[in-house]
Amino acid sequence: MERTSSCRRKTMARQHKAEVMIAGEQLRLRLHDGKLIKERRYHLRTYPNCFVAQELIDWLVSHKEAPDRPTAICLMQHLMDHDIVHHVCDKRPVFKDAKLLYRFRKDDGTFPFNTEVKIFMRGQRLYEHLIAGKDSILQLREEHGVAYQRSFPGCQLIDWLLQNGEAESRRQGLELCRALQEHGIIQHVSKKHNFFDSGLLYQFCINFRRRRRLSELIDESERDNKEGVTVQTHEDSHPESPFILRKNPPQEGNMGSSKNVKQVASGRRGSLNSLQLHSAAFTPLVQLSSSSPPVRCNPKSVLTRSFTCEELLAPGAPFIKKVLTVMGDALGWGFVVRGMAPCYVQAVDPGSPAAAAGVKVTHYISHINTVYTQGHKCY
Repeated sequence: MERTSSCRRKTMARQHKAEVMIAGEQLRLRLHDGKLIKERRYHLRTYPNCFVAQELIDWLVSHKEAPDRPTAICLMQHLMDHDIVHHVCDKRPVFKDAKLLYRFRKDDGTFPFNTEVKIFMRGQRLYEHLIAGKDSILQLREEHGVAYQRSFPGCQLIDWLLQNGEAESRRQGLELCRALQEHGIIQHVSKKHNFFDSGLLYQFCINFRRRRRLSELIDESERDNKEGVTVQTHEDSHPESPFILRKNPPQEGNMGSSKNVKQVASGRRGSLNSLQLHSAAFTPLVQLSSSSPPVRCNPKSVLTRSFTCEELLAPGAPFIKKVLTVMGDALGWGFVVRGMAPCYVQAVDPGSPAAAAGVKVTHYISHINTVYTQGHKCY
């Protein structure tokens, strides 16, 4: 019994962490769109991608994300405690309603990409690819006389991972799926089984696309502290719950209409054990400034200007050729490339194998594992 309670406590903690990450990312994108995050100067020093705490509190209250200023401060402190935002100098662990500069860790590359975060981001990316596919495996299915929306057999998910290069073998796919279940991203539809390569039905526990309100973060945290993990709340069956299972009675044979949601484009991380960029990283001698715009979902190009293949290969061009070997882990390589003829590095996970190997944003790529890429679109 104690072991079950401990596992449930860990799962709920991970799910709450996932909700905080999603809410924080949604807030970050909204603040970028609202121009609250921008380059700012303080004491003769320039800080890129910052926001003023006092301005943000005003914004949260005016946009009804918080009923008053003390609640807004509490919400931002919650994001600070989960390493979503921080003071630009990391000298203030407490969020103050003052003219102080703060920054999202994802904007300055200090976000802690530990194993838990990597698995969460992997699960979110898989969810986006699965739900956006034309012949998605997320469908209305029945198990023991009960119909479940957006469910999938475990064996079909592993087949999909193999077909899309997300896993090299069924064993590796099984290990990934069990890691996703352990971290509260997928689960058996009736919560009775671990993940197996079989016909048992599973679902995503988290609706990554649902719009989060920041007030939910504190409400959920307080509820967990008051009720404890052994109490089953009614939130799991609420239509707006972040962990909704979308369970349907057997007589309902259709899934209903769904709103058209803009597809979030993302680079596909490979699953090979090693990746060698043969004479590939054309590094500009003049790097981008620190005030470059942040990497976002479906972001704009990070290049200050585009180069042609002829310019890259021309004698005397301001580029240096390098050979970088990336040893992939269970989550892939850790970088995103864009463009065609030539392709280049758009983003690099700070804690990934690619970052450890020296792959940097704005590197141009000519070969990947002896495959010439300058004439092909690279994903």
